Amino acid sequence: MKEGTLSLYSLLLQHFFSLKNIQVYQKGSLLFQEGDFVNNIYILLDGKMSVGRIHENGKEFIMKILTQEDLILEYQIFKRAPKYYHFAKPITDCELLVIDRAEFEDCALRDKALLASLTSYLSTGYLKANIKCQDLIMNGKKGGLYSILIRLCHSFGKRTCDGILIDFPLTHQELANLTYGTREVIQRLMKDLRDDGIISTSSQKIIVKDLSFLKRAVDCQSCPIEVCGLN
Repeated sequence: MKEGTLSLYSLLLQHFFSLKNIQVYQKGSLLFQEGDFVNNIYILLDGKMSVGRIHENGKEFIMKILTQEDLILEYQIFKRAPKYYHFAKPITDCELLVIDRAEFEDCALRDKALLASLTSYLSTGYLKANIKCQDLIMNGKKGGLYSILIRLCHSFGKRTCDGILIDFPLTHQELANLTYGTREVIQRLMKDLRDDGIISTSSQKIIVKDLSFLKRAVDCQSCPIEVCGLN
């Protein structure tokens, strides 16, 4: 589990875990969408969930990919009648612990340990979002893709004899949604990386053979992994 989130995850389970509050959402369904009122928060017990926005022209931008033990908390907490600014879609079948929003907020205000852990979680998320936006803005489409590949290695990477396997199948369109680019541009950039021996692909899974090349190309500052992932 990612450092900085484990204590919050554990505290929430201690306060709210109940088998009757576990729900399963199928791949391709919708957990919530932009404009929905916030009634619950969620803990992802199993599976992968995408969080993003849809532009008025219909183009989708995936802001993050959440995985086991991540908290789905995509609203302004402690605000009256809050609404979501993003959508959340299961990328795989997902098992979620559903927690009533009002109970969660009341508990956070009463429990100093929970509030401190929640504050740390939110501040890390704020920093992570800022760094990700910086990479996408400053490095252009090519650097944006390289940055996303680095984050994918941190979030889903497994070391193999061939390199770092991103153990999560992704289409060119999904990579484009992560960079707010187009499928055609991503397809060309990925071909260039394959031709140069930087990556290889198999069954929509990517093996990064030369991570240092990607890091040099975007002037990577070697941020801690907890602020350089896709969650």
